[in-house]
Amino acid sequence: MAPALTIADVERIAALAHLELTADEQALFTRQLADILAHAQQLQAIDTSGVAATAHVHADQQSERPDDPRDSLSTSDALANAPDAAPDAGLFRVPRVIGG
Repeated sequence: MAPALTIADVERIAALAHLELTADEQALFTRQLADILAHAQQLQAIDTSGVAATAHVHADQQSERPDDPRDSLSTSDALANAPDAAPDAGLFRVPRVIGG
């Protein structure tokens, strides 16, 4: 059996995630995370030795297409609809999504 989850554990997790939690949130999350871990322990106790591994729940159905090699787009085709392309360099500009 795993040791009980403490408020100190939740404070450490919150610090790793750069979260500031109130005392009420720490108490709430301690209970919630302890419940999640207890459920995970219950799942680990289930004997699955006779259950075949599956990639997804519909293991009896073929859901992936065959991996047939084919030609890719040419650089000019790939850049044809780019709003700010540099065809000579084979590049196009994208908006900045991180930072300012």
